[in-house]
Amino acid sequence: MTFFTGIRINQFYMAKKNGNRNGNYPLLERDVSWMYFNRRVLQEACRKTVPLLERLTFLGIYSNNLDEFFRVRVASQNRVAGLKDRSLCAESSHAKAVVKQIGRINARYIKDYESAVNSVYEDLEKENIHLISDSEVDGEQLKFIHSFYREKIEGLVMPVWFSSVSHLDYESDASIYMAVKANRMNSVGNEVSEYAYFELPVQACGRFIRLPDKDGGIYIMYLDDIVRCSLTKIFHGLGFSSFEAFAFKFTRDAEMEIDDDRRSGLMQKISKGLKSRKKGEPLRVVYDADMPGELLRKILNKLDIDKNDTVLEGGRYQNHKDLMKFPDCGRTDLRFAPMPSIVRASLDVDGSILNLIAERDRFLHVPYHSFSSFLRVLQEAAIDKNVKAVKITLYRLARDSRVVKALIAAARNGKKVTVVIELLARFDEESNIEWSQKLQEAGVKVLFGVEGLKVHSKVVLIERKRGADIACISTGNFHEGNARSYTDCILMTASKDIVKDVSSLFDFIEKPYIPAKFRELLVSPNEMKRRFLSLINAEIRNHAAGKVSYIKVKVNHVTDPEIIERLYDAALAGVRVELLVRGNCSIVTDGLPSGMNLKVCGIIDRFLEHSRIFVFAAGGRNDVFIGSADWMPRNLDNRVEVVTPVYDPEIKDEMIRIVDSGLRDVRQGRLVDGSGRNQSWTCGNPLDTGSQEALYRHYCEKEERQVE
Repeated sequence: MTFFTGIRINQFYMAKKNGNRNGNYPLLERDVSWMYFNRRVLQEACRKTVPLLERLTFLGIYSNNLDEFFRVRVASQNRVAGLKDRSLCAESSHAKAVVKQIGRINARYIKDYESAVNSVYEDLEKENIHLISDSEVDGEQLKFIHSFYREKIEGLVMPVWFSSVSHLDYESDASIYMAVKANRMNSVGNEVSEYAYFELPVQACGRFIRLPDKDGGIYIMYLDDIVRCSLTKIFHGLGFSSFEAFAFKFTRDAEMEIDDDRRSGLMQKISKGLKSRKKGEPLRVVYDADMPGELLRKILNKLDIDKNDTVLEGGRYQNHKDLMKFPDCGRTDLRFAPMPSIVRASLDVDGSILNLIAERDRFLHVPYHSFSSFLRVLQEAAIDKNVKAVKITLYRLARDSRVVKALIAAARNGKKVTVVIELLARFDEESNIEWSQKLQEAGVKVLFGVEGLKVHSKVVLIERKRGADIACISTGNFHEGNARSYTDCILMTASKDIVKDVSSLFDFIEKPYIPAKFRELLVSPNEMKRRFLSLINAEIRNHAAGKVSYIKVKVNHVTDPEIIERLYDAALAGVRVELLVRGNCSIVTDGLPSGMNLKVCGIIDRFLEHSRIFVFAAGGRNDVFIGSADWMPRNLDNRVEVVTPVYDPEIKDEMIRIVDSGLRDVRQGRLVDGSGRNQSWTCGNPLDTGSQEALYRHYCEKEERQVE
């Protein structure tokens, strides 16, 4: 079921008004809401006000998002749809309906996507950037292509005949493949065809190849077409007279099958599971619509595609995630204007940064603020003889992680270093295994979290011999790459109660069989959901008592039924509820009764909105929290998450500003109402620019005042 109509909303309204808490409240299917979110990404690619090369990036993000969505979410739905257990018949039927609905939406969106790609390519032509095909090259360009083949490609393309394999179970779904129809004349003069496929060597060569400039114009070709021009060389000496080549891409089920053998350690189980992922069931195929039927049937047969799987006609080129790496051609004017990260003057001092935090709470809002200030905290902790221990949770890490280097240095300097590393961070499992081994080799105590629970919290504890201990709590990963493109907040504090709770968190992770109590922090799966529900209930009571009441929240996802029902209750009671939700949102506001003030805004802009900030009026006191948890069942019930209160008045004001700026963003904001229309956001006091630009301007001006 997608969303409830206005009639159903009113039935829900009357049920609630009459005190029936079991009334049918509107709840949008999570995976359908995700499709609507990705549509907002596509909308950015279609906006002429977005710089041209950035529009290509959004097209790449859309494609990459869709790949991961099918690998994970659609794969999960397919597994449920295939259940044969009669007791799970309802779940299976529901999953089948969801998969069909996703298929219908995707079929509609793919046409819009192809149209958007073509529109951007037409605009590139106007900028004298030409994307040409194999049929458009001239003699000089063909000479360059043949030279490029000899120097870069030869030996990397290895065709496999379809007749030689029974299944495509060796091939990776991270790659793009070319299916080739090779034609020749037989001994009696009849044309016969043979069929082969091969992987495009994108990793070695890149997807887009810049040809020599000509007449002041820039010329670029897909690697696909470079290879098409080279087919006679690839099949040299085999007697073929002509070739036709068509791209296809498939997606496998990315869920790992973790062996439950008690004799295996967790790391060994994950390593084994990674191998099973590579052989996951194919569940989606996208192919060139011009591909001959016989060739398509061979592909589908070798992939064992069944009726629940998705088979889509596409254009000539597949896997547009490579558009994120489209050459900039030296045209910086076709990119966003630079917004260099700000090094906070209050943290860029000659003295100890740990002592600065001990004096007063500090915060960073990356990427507006430089992540280097957080790295400096770790670096000082690594070499300061007054520091005796460092503890940290790690979920995702940069490829050449400075965070890990600081932790290794701390261990070598005699500190007790404890790292909780999450081996089940999706698609980063292999990297995290490698990092955990390097940390262990350096003498770091490595913990792999709590069995059955992902450790998704982002916290640091620095214990000192003299002076206050320090805690850092972040809304996002301690990842240098993410810190350049994800908006996240990091609170750095010496508050004794918060520090004590962070210490208790590490004790809980290490010894989960010992009961843990948290006075300040909201920790899942312990009591986070109960405390959030309590905060919402308090707003309902305050409104009834005539006190100031509102709920303003910024998160990535809202899908938890209990939280959503209580938000509806609050809005029905008259509490103003305003949410910034980037991704999945199961709340339906389309058709709500007038006077029910519940609005949801989604923002897509140059940075990925990732911070989680929770503001409750609390009768005028403004209770503010930040942390790692979204309002989803997985975060509230099945993960170790941490949300911290913010007490420093200045930092509270900054957190509220972040949320309010998003709620005033009529340029980048979209109305998330459950309909999928993604209409422009409206409000009473709009910003004169996008919220990200407004926040950056605010931080620049604040630093200028600080220096003065």
